[in-house]
Amino acid sequence: MSIYVDADACPVKAEVEKVGTRHRAQMFVVSNGGLRPSQNPLVETVIVPDGPDVADMWIAERVGPGDVVITGDIPLAAKCVEAGAQVLKHNGEPLTQANIGNVLATRDLMTDLRAADPFRQGGGKGFTKADRSRFLDALERALRTAKQSGG
Repeated sequence: MSIYVDADACPVKAEVEKVGTRHRAQMFVVSNGGLRPSQNPLVETVIVPDGPDVADMWIAERVGPGDVVITGDIPLAAKCVEAGAQVLKHNGEPLTQANIGNVLATRDLMTDLRAADPFRQGGGKGFTKADRSRFLDALERALRTAKQSGG
C-alpha cells in the first residue's frame, strides 16, 4: 500500500503525511519542484521535469490496486481508478468507478463553458476547515480499506 500525492497546489500534504505515517504507508509526494522535502523516512519527494502532466504520468505509471492517490486532477484520477487505486480529491470526495465518468463529463463541460466566455471570473470555491476535516476522515477510511484488502 502506497500513497501518491499529486503535490502541486495540494492543500493537504501535511495531513497525508500525518495519517500515512500512522498507518506506516510509503508516501510519494510528486511535483515539479518548489516543495521542501520531508524528513519523514516514509515520504519520498519526487521532483519531475517541468512539462504538461509529467507528474500525472509519473503517478499513473506506478499506481495499482491497494494504493491511494490524492489529486484534484480528474484525468489523472480516471487513470488511477482504472488501475484499481482508491482516489480522493483534496476535499475528501472519493472518485470511483461509479462516479468518475460523470466527474470527467462535468469537467469537460466546464472547460467548454470557460472557453466560450473568456470574461468568466472565478467559479472555484475556497478550501475550508470542513473540507480538511472531510479529507482526513476519507483518507483514514481509504487506508483502512487498503489494509483490509491486503495493501
